Amino acid sequence: MEKRLREIEKTIQNGYYKDTWESLSNYEVPKWYKDSKFGIFIHWGIYSVPAFGSEWYSRNMYIQGSKEYAHHIETYGPHKNFGYKDFIPMFKAERFNPEEWADLFEKAGAKYVVPVAEHHDGFQMYKSELSRFNSYEMAMKRDVLGELFAEFGKRGIQSGASSHRVEHWFFMGHGKAFDSDIKEPLKRGDFYWPAMEEPNHHDLYSTPTPTKEFLEDWLLRCCEIVDNYKPKIIYFDWWIQHSAVKPYLKKFAAYYYNKAIEWNQEVVINYKHDAFMFGTAVIDIERGQFADTKPYFWQTDTAVAKNSWGYTKNNQYKKAKDILCDLADIVSKNGTLLLNIGPKADGTIPDEDKAILLEIGHWLKINGEAIYGTRPWRNFGEGPSKIEEGQFTDTKDKIFTHEDIRFTVKGDCLYAIFLNYPDTGEAIIRSLAQQDASRLPHFHGIIRQVSVLGFSETPVWKRSEKGLEIKTNTVKSEKPIVFKIQLE
Repeated sequence: MEKRLREIEKTIQNGYYKDTWESLSNYEVPKWYKDSKFGIFIHWGIYSVPAFGSEWYSRNMYIQGSKEYAHHIETYGPHKNFGYKDFIPMFKAERFNPEEWADLFEKAGAKYVVPVAEHHDGFQMYKSELSRFNSYEMAMKRDVLGELFAEFGKRGIQSGASSHRVEHWFFMGHGKAFDSDIKEPLKRGDFYWPAMEEPNHHDLYSTPTPTKEFLEDWLLRCCEIVDNYKPKIIYFDWWIQHSAVKPYLKKFAAYYYNKAIEWNQEVVINYKHDAFMFGTAVIDIERGQFADTKPYFWQTDTAVAKNSWGYTKNNQYKKAKDILCDLADIVSKNGTLLLNIGPKADGTIPDEDKAILLEIGHWLKINGEAIYGTRPWRNFGEGPSKIEEGQFTDTKDKIFTHEDIRFTVKGDCLYAIFLNYPDTGEAIIRSLAQQDASRLPHFHGIIRQVSVLGFSETPVWKRSEKGLEIKTNTVKSEKPIVFKIQLE
């Protein structure tokens, strides 16, 4: 452990990036990431065995009075006889086929994929020298991360990894409150270690303070993923915000960015809240969006299910149309969408998840030029519907009108994405109004051609003081419709 920590320090000392915010502020977001626009998140772990409640089953099953606590006793018996660790041998993944997963993600139009390498429960989905509680030594006895990365690479899909390890500091702590299988003494290397008291939900980042031993273990685990798998993205969940984590967070970022220089690669770190100093990594909004365009690149992570990130038997699924409207809105505002699915314990992806991904992929195959490689226009869009800004807003259905449009640009083309194109075939893009030359024009470009992606019909159009007036006869779809406007 000490030797490895010294090696990490040496890489930082000898590298371009140092473990200071000033040095890390030299980071630039890669073009490949800005161009990608759509990725897939994968929450797959032991929690897919009980498949009840959510991916937080490992925590909630030990909270007396919770629905997971009652379900666990009724289904598996008392916690002292059957704890969370006892799900490990049941996680057989006998139908897991990484090639099939990669084929599906390619058909879905994903340009990057981020499997969860370690969730809050502390079980690693990769081969590790730091803990035997991993998928290579236990459960299905396969290096899940390694196998997936190999298949993604064959298809030109960028590979990332998500670490939720820091939350394990407190995640299993409720099991100490009664007679369960989580008992002291717990030491480093134990599956449940350290199972500390959970922080007050009103003050998540102050107490309890992680120890040096735990934080060094966290740093080593993160660097192990970097060294062994060379991920293009590392995604962190929220509790890296804790002040005690910050010095180690800076060390990790410097190490990761320096290793990327060695590989001649450009990489990304995703973070939430203010865990990183602004400009040193890419901010992520969990289950939410921004209301307006941002001058910096950002990411939304959300899931196909409203109630859970992992697979449960009662997942409440979104409609592909609604996800596509979110995608258009996010991209128009200088963002990218990371969409999560939750595979079953046997290694299969649920039919509902598949169907949503394939619908998205079909739309992107036709309309992808309005998404991939684009940049924001002067206006992100127009129309009366307002997006509620902030995290955890995606469970509320958004109703878009016939006037709600989102814009992207690429080359000499402006793309107008109608989120709810009118059945009448008559629409107006008001941002393209022709104004008197004596006044400051809202739009002064010359429109050369207007077409509709995926349709052979050439729309009838004219510019007026109202806007770009469009008339079509055969253009109809419940999903967003994209007009390609070529400019002089």
